[in-house]
Amino acid sequence: MRLAGLAALAVLLASPAQAQRQACVTTPEAEALALVAMPTIIRETGRVCATRLPATSLVRRSAGPFIAKYDAAADQAWPQAKAAVGKLALGLADGLLDSDFARPVLVSLIAPQLVGRIQQSDCGTIDRLVTQLEPLPPRNTASVIVTSLSYLKAQRAKGQRVDVPDLPLCPAEAR
Repeated sequence: MRLAGLAALAVLLASPAQAQRQACVTTPEAEALALVAMPTIIRETGRVCATRLPATSLVRRSAGPFIAKYDAAADQAWPQAKAAVGKLALGLADGLLDSDFARPVLVSLIAPQLVGRIQQSDCGTIDRLVTQLEPLPPRNTASVIVTSLSYLKAQRAKGQRVDVPDLPLCPAEAR
């Protein structure tokens, strides 16, 4: 039963356009979702860029203080992210969100949308950005990511060809 429900949650969340018509998230909720996914995004980016970046690159480190601060921030952000998922799922997944599977399923839906767009030629730029953002608290980095995605989504709405995941931000939240 729970696996079937999680599969339904995965299908619902995998269809951002459908979710956007039904519900939206506030900027803080989107930031919480980003924070929950960031440790996996960082680790997967390091894996994708392993042949292009030195082992000392921040995104190539799967342990240590840098990734630990994102793991801790993800843990703190989970309650708010879980509530945002519940809102997007229109209450259909409330019981499922309390399972131990909900967070890994959510992360497995979010992370590939970003990491899957990485080209090998992007790895140097990503390494520089991560190094520049490293001193910031994870919440600030999540804010930069959500703001950037929101901006790119607005550019796409204006007709520009931009490959960006759909971000179901509430209209009043879009800048």
